[in-house]
Amino acid sequence: MSGRVEMSLFSERLASCEKAIGYTFRDQDLLARCLTHASVARTRLDSNERLEFLGDAILGAVVCEMLFHRFPELPEGDLTRMKSALVSRHMCAIISSRLGLEESLFLGKGLTTHDEVPLSILAAVFESLIAGVYLDGGIESASEMIQRLIGPEMELVARPGNRRNFKSLLQQFSQKCSGETPEYQVLDEKGPDHSKCFEIAAVIGSEVYPPAWGASKKEAQQQAARNALVVLDPSFAESGVLGDSELPEEAGP
Repeated sequence: MSGRVEMSLFSERLASCEKAIGYTFRDQDLLARCLTHASVARTRLDSNERLEFLGDAILGAVVCEMLFHRFPELPEGDLTRMKSALVSRHMCAIISSRLGLEESLFLGKGLTTHDEVPLSILAAVFESLIAGVYLDGGIESASEMIQRLIGPEMELVARPGNRRNFKSLLQQFSQKCSGETPEYQVLDEKGPDHSKCFEIAAVIGSEVYPPAWGASKKEAQQQAARNALVVLDPSFAESGVLGDSELPEEAGP
């Protein structure tokens, strides 16, 4: 009885994943390997690590071609920045979370006790599934899946000023990964009324992130959001999405 129940749960996880990504595998063993973390695999070669390696390369190539054709007027530097944002670890994790792929994963006991699946694991499974679809159905199937799931994000990344609107990026990241909306807490202020500086920290749920000073509340909030993004996922800084310290104009008080 126990074996039949376990097999039923196994099949349910595979079917749930196929429904989420919009692709049905011919090779169900391959799909299972895409969803198997090293913490539960018999050997590392039985996990999704090698598939993650291949999927990362396929994702990069397909996204480059998408950007090349979608934005014929943009120079190499802008295309490189957008590509880095779209194939970054945090973007892959966001898409996995949106699809609910954490419900289909096979994880070791040490990881299943956590309330949330680590972002690195969510990112890895998305890349692994790209490789799985490629091996199972060819480059056209993998490309179609990437275009369908990455396409909407491409339009967001392309918006003027979006690269450095840290508050917008933090809100998007936080809501998709945890369902929480960031708040901003004033910790300190200095200077005369006509020339105050403010120290502000971003707060998500019960977590308070490293504060930042700014010549206005808007500026301090933007830099506090930037600090939170770096803590939540260092790949934000590595990808170039966070840019430098220049800030966009922000409407409202």
